[in-house]
Amino acid sequence: MPGRFTSRRLTFACVALFTSAVIPGASAQAEIADLKEDVRGLSQRVNELTLRVEQLEHENSELRAKVGSLDSNRDSVTVAQLNAAVADLNSSINSAVAASRSEILQKVATEMEVLAKQTNAALDSMSKPAPAVQARPVAATQPPKPVVFGDTYPKEGISYTVLKGDSVGTIAKKTGARVQDIIDANKLTDPSRIQAGQVLVIPGGK
Repeated sequence: MPGRFTSRRLTFACVALFTSAVIPGASAQAEIADLKEDVRGLSQRVNELTLRVEQLEHENSELRAKVGSLDSNRDSVTVAQLNAAVADLNSSINSAVAASRSEILQKVATEMEVLAKQTNAALDSMSKPAPAVQARPVAATQPPKPVVFGDTYPKEGISYTVLKGDSVGTIAKKTGARVQDIIDANKLTDPSRIQAGQVLVIPGGK
């Protein structure tokens, strides 16, 4: 029949058009897979209808052949009635095929429209730039305060060579001096960083 495969070709053409576009997100791919499955079922239904139409056409041909082989003396009213019945049968077949095609095409068009909207929405969400992350203001660092050393320590004393494991506190206990006097006399900005072998002035030390 002319145009027998029109709906099937249109169906696969629509599917090929949308699956050849930019690949959308995971949900859009699942929708495409479901649509392919539906189209496959619809195509099978069209094939079954096509086979049925071919079978009816074959039966119709056989009926026409039988009608043609009837004796010329056969009652013309009976032949006319048979031809009318055959014509009615052909009309019913054509109507059924047309209705099936229309239903299939309408369903495919509806599903394609839904899929197109979902695809466009996915593409729009992918094309939107990510929200800019606002940088936190860096707190201004205060410069370190200068260390001020006192000048009230005794001006006389002894010198002391730092030993391994010594600290300003232990040296003060050994020599009887004050910790702050040792720090001021030697201008130690970080008293915890004295080293073995370093010579310190011990104000008032013994």
